[in-house]
Amino acid sequence: MWWSSSKAGSNLERLIGGITPKPPSFSLSQSSESDLNSLWTQESKDETEYFKLSDLWDCFDELSAYGLGSKVDLNNGESVMQYYVPYLSAIQIYTSKAPAISRNQSEVVDCESECWSDDSETEKFSRSMSSGSSKVWDSVSDDSAYELDGISSPMQDKLGYVEFQYFESAKPNLRVPLTTKVNELAEKYPGLMTLRSVDLSPASWMAIAWYPIYHIPSRMTDQDLTTCFLSYHTLSSALQGDLVEGDNENNKTMEEETLPCDDEPVVTKRLPLAPFGLVTYKLHGGLWGNQESCDQERLIYLGSAAESWMKQLNVHDHHDYTFFSMNKSL
Repeated sequence: MWWSSSKAGSNLERLIGGITPKPPSFSLSQSSESDLNSLWTQESKDETEYFKLSDLWDCFDELSAYGLGSKVDLNNGESVMQYYVPYLSAIQIYTSKAPAISRNQSEVVDCESECWSDDSETEKFSRSMSSGSSKVWDSVSDDSAYELDGISSPMQDKLGYVEFQYFESAKPNLRVPLTTKVNELAEKYPGLMTLRSVDLSPASWMAIAWYPIYHIPSRMTDQDLTTCFLSYHTLSSALQGDLVEGDNENNKTMEEETLPCDDEPVVTKRLPLAPFGLVTYKLHGGLWGNQESCDQERLIYLGSAAESWMKQLNVHDHHDYTFFSMNKSL
């Protein structure tokens, strides 16, 4: 595709590779009637690759505890290792389960954000989020209801129905890391741990906010190291590999990992969930829009893809997206 020439070692390419979760992949034979009922794709394949949501969250265990380290080459020729903490920004689970007409809105599992306090995380974010940003955040994080009225009935039949959704609205310094939040939400909606990607509609998705916490060596103070990222990932097998374009390493639909074993090596297949959309905050351009690559064009494309996705699903209450979009030039 048009960005396939993107410099493999660019800062953006390394970051996207780091924020791409790679859960173990399993094969589902379409010859099984019980499994056919859970497939959303009508393609004539012998097998469909899928992942378990529980395995997906496991990919974030270490990142939630220690942060994601991504090498950043500075304009002066030096390099730093920039660390980011992932936070669950939004998630919508669509399934074929149609709500009865008599059901009220409260029967859809819709978890609202609560204010969390963690002194260590607050101290970290105080270095990367200005007080001015905090004031702007208040203006865009008012609660609003999710509506399906804008989606026509035929489209709703195709997309399925919202069974679970969560939109984070707390300020970044009041959030808990991704795995902690998912475990908490799973107490109200166990499907977050039991569902598979083949059980979900193509409309199912999640967004992850990546906030910088520190970099090594710490003496560096480049403005671009304060950039925050909001990545969008599909949760459905039906769209695996279709939303993410390009032919670079991050966009492969299948990977194999060979693990040592006493008897013989064990090969594990993995499904990379490269982001189909990416929105930035505090992006100054120099480090992430490499002139020797197509990174700038790629950022524009991924930003447009995220915007299009929000519009198609008629999502109005994704607070992080609103905040990032309103403050692109900060």
